Amino acid sequence: MKHSKKTWVEEIEVHIGELVDTVNKLIRECNVRRLIIKTTDGRFLLEIPLTAGIVTGSVIAVLAPALAALGAITAILTRVKIQIVREEEE
Repeated sequence: MKHSKKTWVEEIEVHIGELVDTVNKLIRECNVRRLIIKTTDGRFLLEIPLTAGIVTGSVIAVLAPALAALGAITAILTRVKIQIVREEEE
């Protein structure tokens, strides 16, 4: 029998200068499964799916170009929202 885990979403708002550090910190948390980055008025910018047991260093290395591009795209923004999809820990 397949047992599904409960998930929940929280949303934080960060200054654009803190975006990369915040994303890196969230990637290291073991129960985060997806990050969705939006403008403060809700426009979608980037979605980062994360897999359980993924090696943090490899995720950061793979996402570095995307995060750099996001930084360039959002240069005119001062704040962004991050939706954090978490999964219940076993």
